[in-house]
Amino acid sequence: MIEQFDLDIRLVFAILNGKVSAAINRSLYRNFRANEQSITPEQWTVLLSLWKKDGVTQQELCTATFKDKPSMTRLIDNMERQHLVVRISDKHDRRTNLIHLTKTGRDLEEKIRPIVIQTLREALKDISAEELRISQEVMLKIFSNITE
Repeated sequence: MIEQFDLDIRLVFAILNGKVSAAINRSLYRNFRANEQSITPEQWTVLLSLWKKDGVTQQELCTATFKDKPSMTRLIDNMERQHLVVRISDKHDRRTNLIHLTKTGRDLEEKIRPIVIQTLREALKDISAEELRISQEVMLKIFSNITE
């Protein structure tokens, strides 16, 4: 099937290997710093998940952010040091910690969201809604093909 396309294999693998994601993360990191916010794009993905649903397990955060457990442990440790999150033992299973936002972590949403929106506007400049829709569909199909 792939033979029907005139592909630049290097470009395809560069895109699929995260070059676009890495470039957006670098831009997001720069924009956070320019706005005096000391979080990383990785921490932002964790915060985004917690802003949607607070008080989740580390494994739920791993699944939501596509991070492995050691990376998530390191992220949460750093976020605790920054007073963004706190680990609290689950009342029903004391072996499990639930990750909760602190007031600082909750309050950060209103400061961070405009920075993220601006970064996405920069990244998506000159891309039509239709082009974006098609790109999302293609990436979802690729992801589905690989994870089945």
